[in-house]
Amino acid sequence: MSKFKSQGYLNTFKNAGRGVRLSLKSEKNIRLHCISAFLVILFALLLKMSVTKICILIIAISNVMVAEFINTGLEFGLDAVFKNRYSKLVGMAKDIAAGAVIVASIFSAIIGVLLFGSEILKYFSIQPY
Repeated sequence: MSKFKSQGYLNTFKNAGRGVRLSLKSEKNIRLHCISAFLVILFALLLKMSVTKICILIIAISNVMVAEFINTGLEFGLDAVFKNRYSKLVGMAKDIAAGAVIVASIFSAIIGVLLFGSEILKYFSIQPY
């Protein structure tokens, strides 16, 4: 049994919502990812992509967003523990977390190019394969 009082499901969701709001407020990259995600989904709907392709896009988008949220949480946590003092190991940890965001973004972009490329070719009546 935890020494901390159980906060209940409602408070758990409130805390998670606060975390999302804090991230959106403090991190420009997360806001950019959200705007990009909205535009990608809108474009997919305008091209009348299949539900399967839209689901693949949503999974790719969520991978980038989750990586960005973890990166942000790690940065805040490390800054709190080390009181914003420079540490080579802290810098390495932050760089690795940022690298995870870049890798997720690159693979999501590849997925986007493959899915949208085939849809755009289909729109112009060109057979992609």
